[in-house]
Amino acid sequence: MGIIQLTKNTIESEHICCALGAKQYESAVSEKKKWLKERMDEGLVFSRLDERAKVFIEYLPAEMAWVPIQAPNYMYINCLWISGRYKNNGYAKQLLSECREDARNRGMDGIVHIVGQKKYPYLSDKQFFQYMGFEEVDQADPYFQLVTLKWNDQAVMPAFNKQVKTISDDKGISIYYTAQCPFAVGIIDDLRKVAESKDVLFKTFHIRTREEAQNAPTIWTTFGIFYNGVFITHEIISANKFEKLLTKLMEGNSKQL
Repeated sequence: MGIIQLTKNTIESEHICCALGAKQYESAVSEKKKWLKERMDEGLVFSRLDERAKVFIEYLPAEMAWVPIQAPNYMYINCLWISGRYKNNGYAKQLLSECREDARNRGMDGIVHIVGQKKYPYLSDKQFFQYMGFEEVDQADPYFQLVTLKWNDQAVMPAFNKQVKTISDDKGISIYYTAQCPFAVGIIDDLRKVAESKDVLFKTFHIRTREEAQNAPTIWTTFGIFYNGVFITHEIISANKFEKLLTKLMEGNSKQL
């Protein structure tokens, strides 16, 4: 089984791993494919195992990344995902190696990626990237860390944008998201129904441009839940889990009154 790179001409007929086999997310997958094709003109690469599996890497020049970071002349990894029986077979190293070679060939100074302080859903395993030579260079509340692998000692050190805010004047639930993940797009309506059943204000902000993403109030622009202006989680959660979370948040808020 080899690694294949999708192109604008092949992406419609190929699966993109995300939400593989989940028919309820078909429209969200189409939106993701549209987003990918637009980014390919900006240097994005999507490579995956030539198999019906969730084994892929997605990366692009950091200047074009939809995250609030400063990393000129670096490659930014959107996602590196190896799941199920394909773990521990060297695919993560292989995909990362191809990304590194591509970045070097483009004359870049290194690679940058966002991980969590510990293991979190939808965030890469920090220990793996450290094992591969990445070093932490910046952090942002409550648990985001920026790691980099650079081969030019004179290169600028990547950093999170300092204008990132964790608190706003918004009331109720606010969700920021992009089309980068089908799960994020596909779950919004279900979460809205939960909030409405509890008479909680519910607003969504669909980030549609790179500029909006790079100035977003959340580090993980793929998906971010805020409650009364305070960041709660980046995790794309089910309606049942969201209902439990919302109940807990409402109880905590009432105790403060």
